[in-house]
Amino acid sequence: MFHYITAIILGMVEGLTEFLPVSSTGHLILVGDLLNYTGEASKTFEIFIQLGSILAVVVVYWRRFIVLIEGVFSKEKRQGLNFIHVILAMIPAVVIGLIARDAIKAYLFSPTTVLIGLVAGGILMIVAENRKKPNPTTDLDSLTYRQAFVVGLYQVLALWPGFSRSGSTIAGGILAGTSHRVAADFTFIVAVPMMVAASGLDLVKSYKYLSPSDIPFFGVGFITAFIVALVVIKVFLKLISKIKLKPFAYYRFVLAVVFLLYMLVK
Repeated sequence: MFHYITAIILGMVEGLTEFLPVSSTGHLILVGDLLNYTGEASKTFEIFIQLGSILAVVVVYWRRFIVLIEGVFSKEKRQGLNFIHVILAMIPAVVIGLIARDAIKAYLFSPTTVLIGLVAGGILMIVAENRKKPNPTTDLDSLTYRQAFVVGLYQVLALWPGFSRSGSTIAGGILAGTSHRVAADFTFIVAVPMMVAASGLDLVKSYKYLSPSDIPFFGVGFITAFIVALVVIKVFLKLISKIKLKPFAYYRFVLAVVFLLYMLVK
């Protein structure tokens, strides 16, 4: 029974933190260690349950994804957000990720680097709030290609574990001149192809650590992550324009202290 409780807890952590600007990696490392669920199998499990969170985004933005897909095959030029925006936002992280993937896996996935990412990401979010533009883009369909590419540049920071994909891209969007809501919407939409590609590649390389007996355990984690992420995304989108990024930045600093204390007493 505790086996499945572990799956539920980690699924909840993934769903709660994947799309909040607080670093899901940092939380999963800390909680996984507390639950004594570590090693290659745990890493494969974390990759798999990310797909549950991704599915939640698809459900929330299904109409937008249909329009994006239709635009790819349509001969008519459509106004508003299109697949070019998404590609521009993906290019920087895809290129750097492919070049540095092995180095990132070898050197950056440690408690110390996650700790650095938590603090640095929090500082970036505070800087973004203090330097936001006076007349931001408030309509997702008014997002420019330049703004999309700038968001993509900031997404590169998310390759550093602990930095947070949503934290870096939302901050990047704000610095590029978008509103908090537009930055969040675009962040979630871009996350789908990015995370599907990254998770798919990692699963292909780590499937050898799986066995048929793991299916129920992985399934519980996947479903839990999906349900929790679905709720979190909807709540976050309603709150982001009101509470902004600073509360999340301060939370990251507190988490970094907890993380540090845990490393010292472990």
